[in-house]
Amino acid sequence: MEPPDFESLNLTVEQSAATQPLCEEWRDGSEGSVFHLANIFLFLGFLGGSGFYGLFYLFTFLTLGFFCITLWAWTDSCTTDAFLWSFCLFAVCLGQVLHVAYRLRSLTFHREFQQLYTCMFKKLGVSLTHFGKIVACCDGDIHATEKDHCFAIEGKTSIDKLSVLLSGRIRVTVNGEFLHYIYPFQFLDSPEWDSLRPSEEGVFQVTLHADSSCRYVAWRRKKLYLLFAKHRYIAKIFALIVRNDIAEKLYSLNDKAFDSSGHRYDLRLPSCCHMPGTELEKADVFLQGGRTASTPMAQ
Repeated sequence: MEPPDFESLNLTVEQSAATQPLCEEWRDGSEGSVFHLANIFLFLGFLGGSGFYGLFYLFTFLTLGFFCITLWAWTDSCTTDAFLWSFCLFAVCLGQVLHVAYRLRSLTFHREFQQLYTCMFKKLGVSLTHFGKIVACCDGDIHATEKDHCFAIEGKTSIDKLSVLLSGRIRVTVNGEFLHYIYPFQFLDSPEWDSLRPSEEGVFQVTLHADSSCRYVAWRRKKLYLLFAKHRYIAKIFALIVRNDIAEKLYSLNDKAFDSSGHRYDLRLPSCCHMPGTELEKADVFLQGGRTASTPMAQ
């Protein structure tokens, strides 16, 4: 048996020439000002942030950058592929710019709503999209109350909305006695709103009197609860700002709650919140008597 001829069975394939030309020598000159300008626009575009304004910034500079690359491909590079791809990217970015600009225009609010967003919602990270849903829930209406008019009357006005004061000042009284003021970007009826369940009804326990011409925004109770059912995030935001407003009002009242002896009562305690004035005085007398009796025993 003859040994196999390995040389005739050699299947080694000769290396084919490279399909892409290799860069054998670098050019001495530059590509031109249009090419460099295009890359500057692209660099600035990719520095854009998030949100609608960040997207508008990003796609505006990308549009300018790909437009310059299209011009460069048409004049300097003179290749159909580079021109077509650059033009397609330019058209896509231009479409995005127009789309974002349209969305931004639809999210442009009245000056007072813009102030409301800045003072109450922006610091909580609420987006303009969610704030637009909140504004749509009140139909974008702003109400006005003249000086010396009442927003609510104790024991008569029903609790059917949630309102925020935009300008002016509201005096809060109960049984004719002054409690505190309500200033712009504070809720007018946060305690009443938080005291009722969605299925319950009630009336104001205080009187809200306008000390000056006031403007406010109001959300109807039923419409606002429907919005909460659709968007749990908005419900959590309202729960946070309403209860924060209640806490501020309680601390404001707590600084003014003194008895006849000058002792300060903590209105956050239920026993002190609902105890009439005579009972508070009796309790204070009892406490003073207990301190007097305990003094000799200590001695």
